[in-house]
Amino acid sequence: MKIQHLQPAFPVARHQRCSQCDALFVIPQLHANQDALCPRCKAKVSGGREWSITRLAAIAVTMLVLMPFAFTESLINIRLLGTPISASLLQGIWQMARQGDAITASMVAFCTVGAPATLVGSLLYLYFGQRIGLNLRPVLHLLDRLKEWVMLDIYLIGMGVAAIKVSDYASLSTGLALPAYVALTLLSLITLIHLNVEQLWEHFYPQPITSPQPHDPAVLRVCLACNFTGMQDERGRCRRCHVPLRTRRRHSLQKSWAALLAAIVMLVPANVLPISIIYVNGARTDDTILSGIASLASSNVPVAAIVFIASILVPVIKILVLLGLLVSIHFKLRHGLKTRIRLLRFVIWIGRWSMLDLFVISITMSLVDRDQLLAFTMGPAAFYFGSAVILTILAVGWLDSRLIWDAHAANADYAD
Repeated sequence: MKIQHLQPAFPVARHQRCSQCDALFVIPQLHANQDALCPRCKAKVSGGREWSITRLAAIAVTMLVLMPFAFTESLINIRLLGTPISASLLQGIWQMARQGDAITASMVAFCTVGAPATLVGSLLYLYFGQRIGLNLRPVLHLLDRLKEWVMLDIYLIGMGVAAIKVSDYASLSTGLALPAYVALTLLSLITLIHLNVEQLWEHFYPQPITSPQPHDPAVLRVCLACNFTGMQDERGRCRRCHVPLRTRRRHSLQKSWAALLAAIVMLVPANVLPISIIYVNGARTDDTILSGIASLASSNVPVAAIVFIASILVPVIKILVLLGLLVSIHFKLRHGLKTRIRLLRFVIWIGRWSMLDLFVISITMSLVDRDQLLAFTMGPAAFYFGSAVILTILAVGWLDSRLIWDAHAANADYAD
């Protein structure tokens, strides 16, 4: 049991199933400074850095005030041949869409505008909705899936990479909206760190201690949507969030395999075709992901290393880990369970960073226009690369990690 500064989660001991390995155990009575970890896979099943919905709503209001300024005003300014040019987040998205690639532009828009705006709207919905009796379950379901799609921090790093690229051709200065964007990014990170969706479920929809309990605890099921462990209701649903309770997620392997194989196919043109096209004095230069990294390394090795890790290493690691996990499930391998669950958590954590390349393209396109002496445009590989990133994130999200443990008997040795 790990000690944290938390509010009490459960007032009495109760049975709990781990949503990651399906282990059944009893959570003892927890006090204000405690949280509980699964004894088998060490996943956190209760506790965390919980903030009240009032505090979260106050941060959401602050983010809402910052968003129009941070999204529409200039983040970076350059002076090219005596002409001042400014770049904003929405301007870069518009430039991508104007070139005819609305799908790629929508990927960037969702991760940088749509997901943060949905996070803010969801928190405000919870705050006001509880006061007027609205159904909060759909929003709580949404919040649990939204965390990995809010990528303001990655866009901020992409801004720095784009600034270094453009600095070879023009003088740079920070825009008026950059402090607002940095503040918005920090607030979003703080919100995601302190947002404990499971405890919000416990706050808004507490289950009575006298709820039906079976004579045999083995029939208890854990709901992957709200992390509640209990018996299903008369309609076969979770008693707390009303999602159908199933032993395992439906078609988990099929959907993960489909998304992973599609991502592998997408990565071929993503790495072969040019991802960016630069015109300097009328001369055209096509850059693939690798050639762009090599060009960046000639002037700034640390930044090139960051782009290489995000654009090459991370997608390759995700695909290899997912392939290994899916194959191990199919062949019911019984060794290295804890290592495999750690690898799955690792790829969940790193998956979002692959969007860095698209963000660099977006901010660069808003700085450099086709009609100028120096021009920058997006190559056809951008769509395939963005699609591959999103497909790998979906493949990880659709994989039911409990399948990894199914090859073991109940009395198996769970050591590495």
